[in-house]
Amino acid sequence: MHRPTPLVPVRYVALGGTGPEDVVSDTEGRVFTGVSDGRVLRIDGLEDPATARVVRVGETGGRPLGLELLPDGDLLVCDAYGALLRLDPGTGRTRVLAEEAAGEPLRFCSNVVALPDGSVYVTVSSRVHPLRDWMGDLVEHTGTGRLLRLGPDDKEPEVVLDGLQFANGVAAAADGSALIVAETGARRLTRFRLTGPGAGTAEPLVEDLPGYPDNLWRAPGGPVWVALAGPRVPPLELLHRAGPSARRRAAALAVRAPYRPSGTIAVLAVDDAGRTVHHLRRRRSGFRMVTSVCEAAGHLVLGSLTEPGLGVYEAPPTG
Repeated sequence: MHRPTPLVPVRYVALGGTGPEDVVSDTEGRVFTGVSDGRVLRIDGLEDPATARVVRVGETGGRPLGLELLPDGDLLVCDAYGALLRLDPGTGRTRVLAEEAAGEPLRFCSNVVALPDGSVYVTVSSRVHPLRDWMGDLVEHTGTGRLLRLGPDDKEPEVVLDGLQFANGVAAAADGSALIVAETGARRLTRFRLTGPGAGTAEPLVEDLPGYPDNLWRAPGGPVWVALAGPRVPPLELLHRAGPSARRRAAALAVRAPYRPSGTIAVLAVDDAGRTVHHLRRRRSGFRMVTSVCEAAGHLVLGSLTEPGLGVYEAPPTG
């Protein structure tokens, strides 16, 4: 793992809404995100973050989490309350693509990636705990996360990978041969092979990350950016070795306790072999709980489950 270098802040962009959990950018340097009141927003003019503009492009009626921009300009939106949606940012019109898999509702729809063949892969973080009790799943260590595939002609997604520890961000390898899935509860990135002799199998790509990975975003022609929602918590990992009943009792307490995010934030960039390209960190940060990161207009833009705005930071040098 690279020795971390400073994550240097540039500007805070207030959104008029809380919890921009995922951020994605387009070729024009605009950033899309969703906030807790259900709105999906576009942020324009990030070349100068001091004068950036926030535009409402739609609303899910629930709680948008992971986003994916499609080639035609539409957005795929994971609504945490149980649906994968397709949103037209030009009209604000949404339609439901999926609400259940294997006969179960999508209790905690988390993140999504679209492939050139028209298939869509979606992560479900937990089959036990909903978004409001996300800490309960990390404490209980349920291992009920899933990766789903929805083909272009399918009415319902199929389960292609099960037993994941809080499945979260998902990104495609540059050559399309595999997907990279963040397992927040295991502090690892998992590679799910799509082609070749090992198609349909999974193995660890990066283990023992220095924090809990959340959303993933691939830079065009570059690495995969990994948001670390918080630094590792050794007592939590000790608890994971306890029996199921002890973990359930601890989870019941955890969901009722107030949560204060760490003042240390970090993001990584990794290549398709799992090698670290960048490791950026800031201690005593006012911007907390980084759940997503993307590049836009020459900056790094950070999202958060808890903040009422976006953090704009200096991008690392290329090469």
